[in-house]
Amino acid sequence: MNPARLLVLKPSSLGDIVHTLPAVAALRAKFPDAHLTWMVNPEWAPLLEGNPHLNETLLFPRADFRGLQGWRRFGRWRRALKRQAPPDLILDFQGLLRTALVARAFRGVPVYGLSDAREGARFAQNKTVPVDPAAHAVERYLALAAATGATLPGPPEFALPEGDRPSEAIPAEPFLVFHPFSRGRGKSLAPQSVTAFCRAVDFPVVLVGRTDLKVPDLPPKVTNLLNRTSLTELLWLLRHAAFVVSVDSGPLHLAAAVTDKLLALHTWSDPCQVGPYRPAAHVWKARNFFPALDPVSSSAPEVIPSTQDAEQIARWVRERLPR
Repeated sequence: MNPARLLVLKPSSLGDIVHTLPAVAALRAKFPDAHLTWMVNPEWAPLLEGNPHLNETLLFPRADFRGLQGWRRFGRWRRALKRQAPPDLILDFQGLLRTALVARAFRGVPVYGLSDAREGARFAQNKTVPVDPAAHAVERYLALAAATGATLPGPPEFALPEGDRPSEAIPAEPFLVFHPFSRGRGKSLAPQSVTAFCRAVDFPVVLVGRTDLKVPDLPPKVTNLLNRTSLTELLWLLRHAAFVVSVDSGPLHLAAAVTDKLLALHTWSDPCQVGPYRPAAHVWKARNFFPALDPVSSSAPEVIPSTQDAEQIARWVRERLPR
């Protein structure tokens, strides 16, 4: 196999984009002369800017396809897509109906996908790559690349841009980045726990993320950038942080791509499937601290951090901060 044009289908989400980066690096190493295109949602496209392994990004305007007229607009977009130069091979890392329909727009082009694809996407695959649903997302996506013969020795490579320094005022380094809120069910900290952590850690904190909640009585050492950073500004902060503490969320996966000075807070999700793919990083779950990828963490029960837990976490983090 020596395809001249490859199409990677992975439009979302933030964490999934990050977890796919090592597989794309392996594809580039295997096919150095191929034209490699990645289909991505517009909001995540900044993460792929300047990526040395890509020739092109193809925007998937998912927001345009919502509502009663969404399918009609999708049909027009799909017909326009067919007029582009067809790939020689499509790798569907997303494995959902929308990516299966995109793949089938290019009739006759082989489609490789994963065995855990959903919404009937497997029926669009010419080759189904078996993967263990309990494996880490990075490993599952690397398995799809490996089905083409694309492997890359050594630790996974996460090619991300440097990011942009925030326009808002930030403290002088060193500082800690704290991301306590997630859209996922039961993953966020309560506002009171956020305040308790910031008080107990006694270190300059940059508070980041998206939320409608108000955090009361933040101490003076906290710079509150909730709802006030772009994606590339967040990336810059994560790169420059002395330490990062984050709930299980897209920003956590972004942090894990650029640093191992990281504590991931997991309530119910399995850290060995979606946690930091860095052995030197750490995980908090069920009031215990684990090295990242420790299989014992998978069986820890669900616990949402209380105010007292937040203070315990802050004490653990404080011991690992520069003095």
